[in-house]
Amino acid sequence: MQPPAPQLEHQWLERMAGEWTFTTECSMGPGQPPMTGAGTDTTVSLGGLWVISEWKQPGPDGTPMTSRMTIGYDPARGKYVGSFVASCMTHHWIYEGEREGDVLTLNADGPSFTDPTATAKYQDIWELTADGRRLLRSRAQLPDGTWAEFMRAEYTRAA
Repeated sequence: MQPPAPQLEHQWLERMAGEWTFTTECSMGPGQPPMTGAGTDTTVSLGGLWVISEWKQPGPDGTPMTSRMTIGYDPARGKYVGSFVASCMTHHWIYEGEREGDVLTLNADGPSFTDPTATAKYQDIWELTADGRRLLRSRAQLPDGTWAEFMRAEYTRAA
């Protein structure tokens, strides 16, 4: 069987490949100061069809934390697909999303921040900027249907 040829959607993902450094700012809840952090990201291409990222950064208590993300494009579904896991959580996040221009919105369901017995809807929104940076915004859907951003990260290519 001949492997599929990368399509334009896969080629867009290739822009994420490389060595990066990032800074993050996370909301810790109403009335609490944001938590900031920094780390490194190595993103590789798998056959020109997937990108696989490994992020390393200190966790809130200083313990090393590692996260891994995959993103690809499924032509049969007409959607970007992927997953996310991290050493600081037990939930396996499954993504499905769409891209408009240089903004990719990945939707996922996961544990609610406010009710451990419930799930909530989340979005990771990736933007690839004209100056070569990557921006990530993570947000959760509130019970009233609005979205609340809880994390923002900026990635720059490592020198």
